[in-house]
Amino acid sequence: MNFDWLRAPPIGRTAPQEILLPVKARYIALTLLSALVLDLFALPPLLQQIRPDFIALTLIYWVVYHPRRVGFLPAWLLGLLMDVADGSLFGQHALAYAVLMYLAILLHRRIVMFGMRHQIVHVLLILVASQLIMLGVRLMAGADFPGALYFVPGFLGAGMWPLLFNVIRVPLRPRSDPDAV
Repeated sequence: MNFDWLRAPPIGRTAPQEILLPVKARYIALTLLSALVLDLFALPPLLQQIRPDFIALTLIYWVVYHPRRVGFLPAWLLGLLMDVADGSLFGQHALAYAVLMYLAILLHRRIVMFGMRHQIVHVLLILVASQLIMLGVRLMAGADFPGALYFVPGFLGAGMWPLLFNVIRVPLRPRSDPDAV
């Protein structure tokens, strides 16, 4: 197997940039809706505990690679929707997604500059920060610590970053013209 996409570029050089088609708002909405469906999909209890936050990953992607296309409002509304769906403290996900968006906007130029290995580390830090916000809100509300598997979704989500990165870009890649010479 070829793992060149994981290799970081030499220091001082950036990764080669791929020329993609312009992103339509409908496609962004479709990816966020797909992430919502994946987050709401019913799983057995153990898998439910370790499932990555697909909405958070998708928001990170759009903020990092198209920072002017997705703002705080969709993140906030998706967070409120997740709070209602999870039956958790109202505003917990919304606050965590807002902080996640802020960190992604703050780091987006840096993340784009690095290779996939370093991007995974940055995404991991953003996801763990988001989980720490949600944990802090839960603990302040009087809940007990959720358990040993609480931070596993952040690590799994960071591990899924290359897959999400490539899947989102598939429709954005220009089609090769079969009539071209």
